[in-house]
Amino acid sequence: MRTDRSAPLILSLLACAAGLAACAGTKPGAKAAAATARTPAAHGVDPAAMDRSAVPGDDFYAFANGNYLRTAEIPADRSTTSAFLRVFEVVEKRNRTIVEETARGDAPAGSDARKVGDLYATFMDEAAIEAKGLDPLRPELARIAAIADARGLAAHLGGLVRADVDAINCTITATDRPLGLFVEQDLNEPSRNTAYLMQGGLGLPDKAYYLDDTPRFAELRAKYQAHLATMLGLAGSASGADAQARAARVLAFETRLARTHASREDTGDVAKANNPVTRAELEARAPGLDWAAFLGAAGLDRQPGFVLWQPTAVSGLAALAASEPLSTWKEYLTARALERAAPLLSKALADEAFAFNGTALSGTPQQPARWKRGLGVVDAALGEAVGRIYVQRHFPPEAKAEVEGMVENIRKAFGQRIDALDWMTPETKARAKAKLAVIEVGIGYPDRWKDFSGLEIVKGDLLGDVERTARFEYRRNLRKLGQAPDRGEWCMLPHTVNAVNLPARNALNFPAGFMEPPFFDRSATPAVKYAAVGSVIGHEISHSFDDQGGLFDEQGRLRNWWTPADLEHFHAAAARLVEQYGRYRPFPDLAVNGKLTLGENIADLAGLAAAYDGWRASLGGKPAPVVDGLSGDQQFFVSFAQTWQAKFREPALRRRILTDGHSPGQYRALTVRNVDGWYEAFGVKPGQALFLAPEERVRVW
Repeated sequence: MRTDRSAPLILSLLACAAGLAACAGTKPGAKAAAATARTPAAHGVDPAAMDRSAVPGDDFYAFANGNYLRTAEIPADRSTTSAFLRVFEVVEKRNRTIVEETARGDAPAGSDARKVGDLYATFMDEAAIEAKGLDPLRPELARIAAIADARGLAAHLGGLVRADVDAINCTITATDRPLGLFVEQDLNEPSRNTAYLMQGGLGLPDKAYYLDDTPRFAELRAKYQAHLATMLGLAGSASGADAQARAARVLAFETRLARTHASREDTGDVAKANNPVTRAELEARAPGLDWAAFLGAAGLDRQPGFVLWQPTAVSGLAALAASEPLSTWKEYLTARALERAAPLLSKALADEAFAFNGTALSGTPQQPARWKRGLGVVDAALGEAVGRIYVQRHFPPEAKAEVEGMVENIRKAFGQRIDALDWMTPETKARAKAKLAVIEVGIGYPDRWKDFSGLEIVKGDLLGDVERTARFEYRRNLRKLGQAPDRGEWCMLPHTVNAVNLPARNALNFPAGFMEPPFFDRSATPAVKYAAVGSVIGHEISHSFDDQGGLFDEQGRLRNWWTPADLEHFHAAAARLVEQYGRYRPFPDLAVNGKLTLGENIADLAGLAAAYDGWRASLGGKPAPVVDGLSGDQQFFVSFAQTWQAKFREPALRRRILTDGHSPGQYRALTVRNVDGWYEAFGVKPGQALFLAPEERVRVW
């Protein structure tokens, strides 16, 4: 799904009324037309979003979304707008009500609701935050200034380590700290959890922003250096030429750090990233850093081994610890501390941080309202406590039961697709079916809720509260090391508008927040339900069999369960999909990266095909209703395309293409080009722009 796929352990997973007669598609057949027309209980696609003057075979995205593209406006506080954003705004409004109710202070002291309310109220007290100025950050700045030697530097770096998992989008991030920790099932021994060390510490989104010499990136680096100088000036750390010189040194240091980082493609390659080492091997492979001091400060001194997801970044960081002057490290750590804390400090610092990170990098002209930012702070700290209230109010048991039924239908359809593969040997099919059978699917919310009883929230201490919640989560993750994995533990929040596959656990999460129109409308026709939420279900199931998820067996062990011939066929199909998406070029100078987006593209294709089969089977041989002049098949494919409605500001789209494992929505919608049923539904013919000959259509699962 629409996950910001920063690391591959979490695959991770966004009219006229004249009918089709005016288009190059086919009219609904007589049998279909004899079925029911629109009724109040049969919601179809969104006809107002369509442009029926567009020819489906030439521009299917415009046919499904042309009017949306003409009329949708990107909010001033956003870099994009989409179907996902519309649902997010519904969820956001509900959560605002929940959180503002808790902020009244009526809940019992020490309760989760009181903690949520106190944290939110603290963030919303702008006057108190302004009065404190930089005072909340001064203790950390003093600790940086007090670093006296290599051992002290290593201890400080170790103390910065946190469990860098974003529970909102279920992505692994360590962008504001030199190394991050991810605790997850061991790829080589699935009976226990282990420690993964992840690269981080850059102020810009990716190494390409430092190393690409094109004018656009050079301009962004100049803006970044100016931003760093401004931040140092606002903090009183430096001014004038001194601030500019310090900013230049920080940028130069981060450039050297960026050179050690793995690429997005290599980060997404499980085989390359699975680098288990013992403690002794870690010290041997990454000399230059006092690892005893680092691991002791990180609480990892008793951990016998680690997985280095990006080994060059770990060894590179250690080498920089030995080669860079301590004064440069202090300047860098000061800049990172300011950047990390700025949204929680004075208005001047928060505004400057947004001016660069929001406007310069993503093109967003306006910072979100303070209450929206407050919800984000609460979600990052106590999101599951909010989610528990959310599902009680907004996710009825009937909705959960219906989605669970769809999951089983699509699981069955996926199994039948495996059986029907003419290229796969019985041996590989048996292993694939065994894996399919044990996938654990969570719908709506976890069976066991997180316990926040040990977390202290101090009203009025915003930066302290945020840091205490990060340490609380970090300690919770440390306690999991060496323990048996909990396949029922959720990665996402219950009100997240997204879904995820956890391939090492063979587990899926479909949060309640996602179960809203257009993704899940209980009054929609089956075609629309299966195309929208059903394709997402199929997508996440398919992630267990994509280019990365397919490397794990039914126990979550990283090992090859394919016969050589089957694996060769799979790789050949994947290569064709890489080539297909690499031909999509949103800008003359920038194409979609077919290799970076391969896993998501495979999941889109296999998920759509499985959902289509599941929907057809659900009809039980009966004709699908015609709604708004569209046959059932036409509804299905248009609905799928409408779930990928999106408009981007140019900087945001460029950033996404460079850093995100998901193709932009307009190209995800074109997955239909590989499904035979789409050609039949719309009469797509040779010579039309999107036509692929049957032998050119990619078929993976």
